[in-house]
Amino acid sequence: MNKKVYRSILASCAAIAVLSGCQSQDGQNNTSDDSQISVVASFLPMYEFTKQVAGDRANVQLMVSEGQDAHHYEPSAQDVATMNETDVFVYSSEEMEFWVNRLFNAIENDDLIVARAADGLDYGEQHHEGSEEAEVTMNGIADHYHTGDKIDITATLSADVNFDHWHWYQRANSDEEWTALAGQYAETLQLDAPEESFELKAVIYDNHHNVYAESTSKEIRIDNHGSDGSDHEDHDHDHDHSEEDNEQVNSNEEIDIIGLADHYHTGDVVTLVADVNNRTDFDQWEWFIKEEHHDWEAVPDQNTDHFEYKTTGESFEVKAVLYDEEDNVHLESEAVSVRIDDHDDVDPHIWLDPVLAQDQVRIIRDALIEADPDGRNVYEENADAFIEELKSLDEEYRSTLEDAENRVFVVQHQAFGYLADRYNLDQVAIGGLSTEVEPSPSRMSEIADLVQDHGVPVIYYQQGASSAIAQTVATETGTDTAVLYDLEVLSEELLENDLGYIEAMRHNLESLQISIY
Repeated sequence: MNKKVYRSILASCAAIAVLSGCQSQDGQNNTSDDSQISVVASFLPMYEFTKQVAGDRANVQLMVSEGQDAHHYEPSAQDVATMNETDVFVYSSEEMEFWVNRLFNAIENDDLIVARAADGLDYGEQHHEGSEEAEVTMNGIADHYHTGDKIDITATLSADVNFDHWHWYQRANSDEEWTALAGQYAETLQLDAPEESFELKAVIYDNHHNVYAESTSKEIRIDNHGSDGSDHEDHDHDHDHSEEDNEQVNSNEEIDIIGLADHYHTGDVVTLVADVNNRTDFDQWEWFIKEEHHDWEAVPDQNTDHFEYKTTGESFEVKAVLYDEEDNVHLESEAVSVRIDDHDDVDPHIWLDPVLAQDQVRIIRDALIEADPDGRNVYEENADAFIEELKSLDEEYRSTLEDAENRVFVVQHQAFGYLADRYNLDQVAIGGLSTEVEPSPSRMSEIADLVQDHGVPVIYYQQGASSAIAQTVATETGTDTAVLYDLEVLSEELLENDLGYIEAMRHNLESLQISIY
């Protein structure tokens, strides 16, 4: 995995006060001996699954510690430093850990093994039918590239779908394994041509993280014509430039916008740097943004080569302008698109389904084996033992819930969709997938009517978050409130009662029976 350290992100990390780094579950910094591999897990379920598989063979640290929100966590400078020395990083998905791509862009660790635990899961009936008929084609591949050229390729899907979760994969040749290109999660791939040729393919995932369709692999051919890749101006290559044109192109200064992420979420801070490819003595900058159906507007107080802007929920374009000493435009960058995607239609809470949790454990097991082949037997035995516990948990849910008369339960936070689907329950959420959603008055009234019509006795809220919305509905409808653990936050209650994943899920099963019996 080739990760660039963008100047903007490093500068931001350096400015962060290091309040906490990666920690063990009890909040203390881990220490390890040389025989252990080092593993960082993003948030509580990933940490517990990893600990169950690793046992004593790996030093496992928790990144998002007590009381912190896994959605809106911001990795600290200490986190980045820890990740630079880590062997394995375990996380669930970009839909859960919004910040993970910014973390990847900030670290410099080519040997890091990344386990995305949501990859390749079987979602049964939720999987899109007919995906085998959809085709992905890659457009814009040149006959060859020179090292340092800009590769710009677009993937096109033949089907009309409502998801756009892309990954791009590369490998040196057919004898090698495919590896994901970091930070490339849109239908357009943009990167600098490397020194060697490679194979490339594009894959699109559906809203449940299953592969929907993928392209055939294509060779990206690097041909520097016997040079070192730094000078190919003597070759025409049918580019139809005169010598005078080439001199002008090579002498022009340009502004590159560095640090752009694939997408951002409402409330994120977009941090960019304008980089002039030739030295200049001018330092008077101005940044402009342009939202859809609006004109370009200057952003106040953005007068250096660094741009910081808190998003408001709307996608926009941004460009940088450099002025000379007489306030004339010296250089202007091309506009780049800042895409806002809050994943409104994607439920990331797959770990709350004991069957899908088993698949996540297997993905984590394989990553640990890749990092530590000598530990294969330990990891396989530990994973098998924990998977048996998860199978028993699944059976407890099935046997307890199969005869339920009322299958509707009302929750404050829409986190239990996969669990409901697995056991044929009907989750009704007051809010949405975001824990910060404030439902409208009409939605509150609709929920109140549903509670009365179905005789719902209790409104559930997720432990570790505010229960205000659930309490309001409960008060208006004369019902009670109760806790369901979504395990997004390592709460004080979980720590005090020593509740691990299995124990918290059993609590959820017991709590659900209040509604359905």
